[in-house]
Amino acid sequence: MALRPAGRKLSFHILSETSSFDDADEALLRRSNSDPIRNHDHRHDQSDEKQKLHRKKRRKRKKATMAAAIKSPIPEDTIAENGLEFGSVTDGSRIADAFSSSYNCSNGVELNCEGFGVAKVVWQENGGSVSTVTTVVAESPGFQNVFNCGELRQRSVNGGGGGGDGVVEDVASRVCGEEKVESGVEVNSAGKQRNEPNGNVVTKLETAESLDWKRLMAEDPNYMFSSEKSPLKYFMDDMLSGNSLRNTTTAGNEKERERVYDTIFRLPWRCELLINVGFFVCFDSFLSLLTIMPARILITFWRLLKTRQFKRPSAAELSDFGCFLIMVCGVTLLERADISLIYHMIRGQGTFKLYVVYNVLEIFDKLCQSFNGDVLQTLFNSAEGLANSSSENMSFWIWRYVCDETLAVAASIVHSFILLAQAITLSTCIVAHNNALMALLVSNNFAEIKSNVFKRFSKDNIHSMVYYDSVERFHISAYILFVLAQNILEAEGPWFESFLFNALLVYLCEMAVDIIKHSFIAKFNGIKPTAYSEFLEDLCKQTLNIQSDDSKNILSFVPLAPACVVIRVLTPVYSAHLPSNPLPWKLFWIILLFFMTYVMLTSLKVLIGMGLKQHATWYVNRCRKRKHHLHSD
Repeated sequence: MALRPAGRKLSFHILSETSSFDDADEALLRRSNSDPIRNHDHRHDQSDEKQKLHRKKRRKRKKATMAAAIKSPIPEDTIAENGLEFGSVTDGSRIADAFSSSYNCSNGVELNCEGFGVAKVVWQENGGSVSTVTTVVAESPGFQNVFNCGELRQRSVNGGGGGGDGVVEDVASRVCGEEKVESGVEVNSAGKQRNEPNGNVVTKLETAESLDWKRLMAEDPNYMFSSEKSPLKYFMDDMLSGNSLRNTTTAGNEKERERVYDTIFRLPWRCELLINVGFFVCFDSFLSLLTIMPARILITFWRLLKTRQFKRPSAAELSDFGCFLIMVCGVTLLERADISLIYHMIRGQGTFKLYVVYNVLEIFDKLCQSFNGDVLQTLFNSAEGLANSSSENMSFWIWRYVCDETLAVAASIVHSFILLAQAITLSTCIVAHNNALMALLVSNNFAEIKSNVFKRFSKDNIHSMVYYDSVERFHISAYILFVLAQNILEAEGPWFESFLFNALLVYLCEMAVDIIKHSFIAKFNGIKPTAYSEFLEDLCKQTLNIQSDDSKNILSFVPLAPACVVIRVLTPVYSAHLPSNPLPWKLFWIILLFFMTYVMLTSLKVLIGMGLKQHATWYVNRCRKRKHHLHSD
C-alpha cells in the first residue's frame, strides 16, 4: 500500500489503492447498534415512496443537527468517549461503515454528514483484529464552510495479541485552525457567524471561559446586583459616599479661606483707599499748577522790577516759566475751538458709535499722558542744565531748552484737544435720550476688565496700574466739571437732579470696575492685600518728598492738559455773569472774580495739601512701627 504518494490524490484514488477494500463486496460491513446498516441491494428494491419518506426524514435530521450545532458551544479540548475517536481506532470489536447519511453515537448524539462529502470509514476485522481503517474527507465546499476544515487521513492499525507492524499515518489535507470534535457530546458551532458572498456561513468559535455563564454566576452570585449593574445601588452608594461635588472640587484650607476673604473684603478696601489717595495727590498737583505756579511767577517778576537787575533764574523758576507758557498756549488755542461744532460733529456722525469714539480717545489719552510725562522730565532737565551751565555752554543749553519747550507745548496742546473731545463725547452721551451713557459705561468698563483681568502682571505692573486708575479718576472729574459747565450755560428747565444722577452713575461704575479688576488681578497673580499697603506707603513717601529707591513707584501726573481744559470750560461761565457795560465796571468784576477764585483754589490747595501731609506722616510712622514689631518678634 502506497502510504505517501508523490502527488496529492483524491479520495477515490486512495480508496482504490487500499487493500482493505479489495473484497468489499464479500466482506460483512457492521455498524453500531444505534444505526444498523442497510444492504445496497435491498435499498434498490425499495419503492419510490419509501425513498421519498426516508429522504424527508434525513433532511429533517440534518436541519435539526445543524440548528443544534449553531446554538451549542464546542469545547476547545478533544475528549474521546466510549472508545471512539475520528481518525483513530481504540476498540477492535467495532466496525464502521461510511458516513453516507448519518452517524449515531452510543450516547444518542447524532452527527449528520450527508451532503458534506464525507466518504466511508471502514473498519475491517480479521480474526479479532482490525487490519486497516481509512478515513477520507473529500473537498466539499459545504463541509469546509460549516466546519472550516477538510481532512484527508489514512491510518493502519494492527491489533491482537501479537506485536503489530506499527501505525502508519498519512495526512495530506487542510487542517482547520484549532477546532476539535468531541465524541459523545453534541457538536455545535456557536461562534460568531460571518456571511460570505456565496451565501455560506462561516463560524468563529469563542473560548469556553467567556461563554461559561454558570461558572461566572457560581463565582459571583450578586453579579447582576453589583454597583456596576444596578442603578439603585449605584445611586445609594453615590449618595452615602460623601460630598456630592467631591469629583470636581477639593476641600480647602485656611490659605484658601484667607484668599477668598482677601478678594471680597480686604483687597477692595485697600485698593480703593490707594486710588483715592492718588486722586487727591493728582488734585493737589493740579491746584499747585493753578495757585503756586502763578504766585511764584508773579514773585519773580516783582523781584525783577524791584531790583531792576537781571539775574539768572533758577531751575525751579525756569520750570515754572515753561509750564506757564505751555498752559497759556494751550488755553489760547482751546479758546479758538468751537465746542458746539465739535459737539454736533461727534453726535451727528454715523460711522462710529459714541462708545467707540470714547474708547479711542481714552487710548490716545493714556498714550499722551505717558509721553507728556517724559517730555516734561526732559524740559525740567534742560532747565536745570541751563540754570547751572557755564558761560561757554550757555548758548547750547538755551537752544536745548527752547527745543524742549516747543516739544512740550505741542504735546500738551494735542493732549488738551484729546481731553476736550473726550469730555464732549461724555457730555453727548449724558444729554442723549437713547441710553447712550449706559452703553458707553458698559462697553468701556467691561472692555477694561476683559483686557486686564486674564493677563499675567508683576507687582510693579500692578503698582503702575493703580496709579493710572488714580489719574483716570481725576480725568473723569474734569469731564464731569465740563458737563456741569455746559448745563449751566445751555440747559433749560430742571437739570441738576439729572446731572447728579448721571455723575454718580459714572463714578459708581468706575469704582466698581476698578475694585473688580484689581481684586481678580491680585487673585490670579497671587498678590496679597499687603502689597497695596506697600503701594500706599510708597505714595505717602512721595507726598513727603522722601526719596524712593525705585523710580517706577512714583505717581507721574502732568496736570497741564487738564488745567487747559478746565480753564477753557470755566471761562464762558464767568463771562456769562459779567456785566456788559461799562468797561471799568466789567474790569472790576473780572478782577474780583479772579481774586475770589484764586482764594478758593488756594484754600482748597492748602486744605488738601495739609491733609495729605498729615495722612502720609501717620501712615509712614505706622508702617515703621509695624516693621519694627515684626523684626523684634
